[in-house]
Amino acid sequence: MSNSKQFFVGLDIGGTTVKSMLVDGDGEQVGQMVELRSHVQEGYRKTFEQLEQSLSVLSEQNGIGSDSIAAVGLDVPAPCSKGVIWGKANLSEDWVGTDICAEFGEEIGKPVFMTNDGNAAAYGEWLYRKERTDGLAFVAPGTGLGGGLVLPGGALYEGANGLAMEVSDLTVPFDEDGRTPTDATGREGCLEAWVSLVAIRRQLQIRLSKDESQDHPLAKEDSPIEEKALKLRDYAEKGDSLALEIFQKQAHVLGYGLADLTSILDPGLIVLGGGLAETGFRDWYLEAVKGGFYDRAAPFYKRSPIHPHPETTTFEWAIGGDASAAFGVARKAMDLL
Repeated sequence: MSNSKQFFVGLDIGGTTVKSMLVDGDGEQVGQMVELRSHVQEGYRKTFEQLEQSLSVLSEQNGIGSDSIAAVGLDVPAPCSKGVIWGKANLSEDWVGTDICAEFGEEIGKPVFMTNDGNAAAYGEWLYRKERTDGLAFVAPGTGLGGGLVLPGGALYEGANGLAMEVSDLTVPFDEDGRTPTDATGREGCLEAWVSLVAIRRQLQIRLSKDESQDHPLAKEDSPIEEKALKLRDYAEKGDSLALEIFQKQAHVLGYGLADLTSILDPGLIVLGGGLAETGFRDWYLEAVKGGFYDRAAPFYKRSPIHPHPETTTFEWAIGGDASAAFGVARKAMDLL
């Protein structure tokens, strides 16, 4: 039903920013992505105001009327199903149990599609690889650990209830100083207990408490551990051994967990997204992920036994940067018509 006179909007709702993108009826991006500060902790109604502002800015920048926008796609940093938020995650309490699609659709008078941010980014990454027909799995280490799965042919797999690919729940058999770490919700031994901002804070605090780290600049710094953890990436960029040790452990555990995911899904390609994709040490990090994967995966998930023995699971960084989710969910909005 779409044509060149219709437009679709993708709204990527994050804990820090709201990113929005306009695509035309041919599925191509129009103009520049718009980014606003996020107020998700102030409630979904406050966020609706931001989303409507984003729609206005996109319309104005690209010289189109609001009536030219045929449908809108939303993605959220939380579990959701059929337009309803099922878990709080980084949102305020009033989001949970609310039919966001229905509420926002009524507010703007347009059809609305919604999924979580991992699904949206996975679909966007698949679309950016225009020559690819096989599927892919997507994971994004960041504040938490998100994921998504696109099947061969380009179908986004969300599960029976829209709750598939919560990769953060995978169990990994690692401990820290004899203790099994927990994630932000108290789950023991899960992948997100190792691959998240909460994990970085914990590991950094442990290392800074050791005698051999007392001369490190972060050990001498009088600031909360939350602020120190946010600086760790910059230290890693400069080759700091303590920072690289923490990221190396994170990457190895992530790869180990992805090996188990591969034994279930056999995705062929695993794409890594999130802020680490923009770092100068990303190639080193990716090799550490592969190292963890190779330690765990069965031989046939590494290479085919058939000559010339090609790799059966490959890894790539995201190519869409921070635009993948907005682009992906805008394209999903096209399916509404």
